[in-house]
Amino acid sequence: QVQLVESGGGLVQAGGSLRLSCAASGRTFSTYVMGWFRQAPGKEREFVAAITWRFGSVEYLDSVKGRFTISRDNAKNTVYLQMNSLNSEDTAVYYCALGRRWGVAASSAPGYDYWGQGTQVTVSS
Repeated sequence: QVQLVESGGGLVQAGGSLRLSCAASGRTFSTYVMGWFRQAPGKEREFVAAITWRFGSVEYLDSVKGRFTISRDNAKNTVYLQMNSLNSEDTAVYYCALGRRWGVAASSAPGYDYWGQGTQVTVSS
């Protein structure tokens, strides 16, 4: 089993920044990809960013490109999401996810096997 614990959410003004962290523990040795998804009230959960664990290949939602950066620290089994130039449309619960199956589509939620509990990000205008 794998446990994921997110941190770093909070309230920020539009134009501000936040850094989310997700620490993985347990059987993490076969991790293929870690990603961030978000869900706003009344909306479907959507992909935000992902990074492959071995090679560090990244993928982003178009609307966050140039503003968000995903990174990882393999030694700490932690993935980060640096979010800059936040706006009200970024308000959501952000979830960290881990996938163990090689080659799955990083932007697709069914490709992930474990999920964190979520952390709230609220951007005030």
